[in-house]
Amino acid sequence: MSDLNHWVGIVTGSATGIGAATAQLLAARGAKVVINYSKSQQEAEETVAACQKAGGEAVICQADVAQDEDCKKLVQTALDAWGRIDGLVNNAGTTKIVPHHDLDGLSAADFQRIYAVNVVGPYQMCRAVRPTMKAQGRGAIVNISSLAGVVGVGSSIAYAASKGALNTMTLSLARALGPEIRVNTVCPGFVQGRWQRKWLGEGYADRIKREEATTPLGRAGSAEDMAEVAIMFLTSCANVTGEVIMSDSGRHLSFAPAKAR
Repeated sequence: MSDLNHWVGIVTGSATGIGAATAQLLAARGAKVVINYSKSQQEAEETVAACQKAGGEAVICQADVAQDEDCKKLVQTALDAWGRIDGLVNNAGTTKIVPHHDLDGLSAADFQRIYAVNVVGPYQMCRAVRPTMKAQGRGAIVNISSLAGVVGVGSSIAYAASKGALNTMTLSLARALGPEIRVNTVCPGFVQGRWQRKWLGEGYADRIKREEATTPLGRAGSAEDMAEVAIMFLTSCANVTGEVIMSDSGRHLSFAPAKAR
């Protein structure tokens, strides 16, 4: 279905994973997309090629969203190529894998770097696209957060805390950027792919089986699942802003409330 032929978007961290899946699904509908990477140049080039093969247009931009000037460069790349920006997906993220009980495993520098990418980066990207979207009279922003930011789980306390901050920031930005710009957030649960393989190692296959056996929907999520929700927010849902939605096969329903004392 090619119904986004005049639509232009930026997807940060789009060399692999959810970002790449989002860019490719947008391209399949005819969109024009800026593919961003920090370090994974080869994978980013492969994503550009996949977008072009899918029927869309794509350009590449190396940028670290923790750096404000790089965020401005990403925006200018879109404007130079196509003269407008209709959507932004703040997908770039980072973490450090530390068990939650190991309070000595995280330093202040770890927190600062994780927050710089996961919270400050999206803020800077929203600020950078605001003038163009406001001038156009419309725009949509989707932040890719995590179930970790809702229930306090995940690769580390710093990561969970950063995603919780991103969820709260979504509410603030939705108020600040309306009525022209809508801001919403997707919170993935388990997502099959390279990152989870790296984190879980030999336990990766067992984790997929556990997701299939214990979630209400009986399935392990994919990058494409998350991309579909992001694109819903980007290209429809004209009456929705400030929404934080979980795409986790219902995993959040398994976290029982604390017992009364």
